[in-house]
Amino acid sequence: MRRVSRIAVAGVATAALAVSVSACGSSSTSSSSAGGSAKSKGIGLAYDIGGKGDQSFNDAAYAGFQKAEKDFGVGGRDVEPQDGETDADKVQRLETLAKAGYNPVIGVGFVYAPAVKEVAAKFPKVTFGIIDDNTIKAKNVADLVFHEEESSYLAGVAAAKTTKKNHIGFIGGVDIPLIHKFEAGFIQGAQSVNPKIKVEKQYLTQTPQEGGFASPDKGESATNGQIDAGADVIYHAAGLSGQGVIKAAAAHKVWAIGVDSDQYAQGALSKYKDYILTSALKNVSGAVYDLAQSVIKDKKPLSGEVRGSLSNGGVSLADSNPVFKNNADLQAALKKAEEGIKNGTIKVKTS
Repeated sequence: MRRVSRIAVAGVATAALAVSVSACGSSSTSSSSAGGSAKSKGIGLAYDIGGKGDQSFNDAAYAGFQKAEKDFGVGGRDVEPQDGETDADKVQRLETLAKAGYNPVIGVGFVYAPAVKEVAAKFPKVTFGIIDDNTIKAKNVADLVFHEEESSYLAGVAAAKTTKKNHIGFIGGVDIPLIHKFEAGFIQGAQSVNPKIKVEKQYLTQTPQEGGFASPDKGESATNGQIDAGADVIYHAAGLSGQGVIKAAAAHKVWAIGVDSDQYAQGALSKYKDYILTSALKNVSGAVYDLAQSVIKDKKPLSGEVRGSLSNGGVSLADSNPVFKNNADLQAALKKAEEGIKNGTIKVKTS
């Protein structure tokens, strides 16, 4: 094992998604001893709230999973979350994957932290990954985290340079420290362009269990409220709920800024794409792919904190929308901001 503080996250394109998903808790075709096996039959992936098809966070993880299967010639199994599940349910899901011989086993989202900590101790020969949590300190766990505030700062610059009303909005899925990073970076970036810009702020729920990351209707309602208040560019960090944000923005013909995946390029959102300015990308797909490569191909499993940033390509802004890409003034402002973040002259807030 080697402990890593930072790696260059490989760029992996988020693809259109279409495969069947194994049900949680279904029987496996093979099993191993409680210690697990160092030999891998493929990648085990357990999705976060909202599941596959969110066109955002989970789908980015799936893109890396799918590419790793193809490039490394291995199988894989991805499993969906269940409504109202407990940590014990997550433990059972991860144990099932580890017993079946999948290595690495990856929990998509900070909600898996207690389960990954427990199961990794039971299967020391299996490498576990957890996305968006860096609290687990174990030789066989890779904490796959990101500087979300950096790409959010750029999103704030883009919003402030695009708004016609000097009035923008932020919608977070759940009121937690992770999403506070998105908000903090976004507001700081916007205020770097216009210190007097007005920013609407709203969190959909206080806890994940209340559906803040999985309720497009909540996202749509919140967006309608912010647009009624005068905002004409809305940035969301709300997972599946963000689909409602984008739908409402398109209905009112104002700009939305997506998150995690390039939402302009997502087929399921194509009818709204003319109103998706850009997306604050988090290279979850690259993190999944790199961990799989370290275990399956390199035989030197990553462990410890692996953090994506602007400097190593782990976070960025999407430029699929020609309106965004061809705006010379906007691109010049973004380039200046990105250089400042990379060289340290801009210190981006996390709260």
